[in-house]
Amino acid sequence: MFGYEFYVDPSRCIGCQSCVRACEECETHRGQSMINFDFIDRSETIETAAYVCWHCDEPTCAQVCPADAIKQGEDGIVQSALKPRCIACSNCVLACPFGIPKVFPQFEQMMKCDMCYDRTSVGKRPMCATVCPSQALAYLRPEDIARRREKPSNVFFFGDQKITTQVYMMTPEAEPVTLDITAFTWEGSNE
Repeated sequence: MFGYEFYVDPSRCIGCQSCVRACEECETHRGQSMINFDFIDRSETIETAAYVCWHCDEPTCAQVCPADAIKQGEDGIVQSALKPRCIACSNCVLACPFGIPKVFPQFEQMMKCDMCYDRTSVGKRPMCATVCPSQALAYLRPEDIARRREKPSNVFFFGDQKITTQVYMMTPEAEPVTLDITAFTWEGSNE
């Protein structure tokens, strides 16, 4: 669908997991969901978030693959690892700053969101975006998303590393998203 872009808005996620079920139906996923679904702070809130692969302009997952099994199409979409080449080493899983790729032992293959390539390549929307009732996952034209209060951003910082993606996150302001991974690391205890 030329002119459409993918947008993720965690503030709109209602936890219905429709995206997870729809993703399982995508023909290229062999019944597995490629949606990363999580509870934000389970002890304090019922807030949830669903994420797809961000499709980095310079995908770290492909850069660290020793078998050269992960390819990025001309459209910028990063595909699941090619089965004949993938050695299921998990380098991509460890290297991805977003934690997106998954290695499925039963297939001995890394699989991840490929933006429903089987659908988008023939002019259809990704499965998850067709069923999300709150448009937390949306595949829209930029002019349609411009009407929202939040603004899209596709620039993320992990420490000094700047990552630009094909997928946009809706943020309160049009500022790049900065994630300080050290804020999430366990510093140990004196126990």
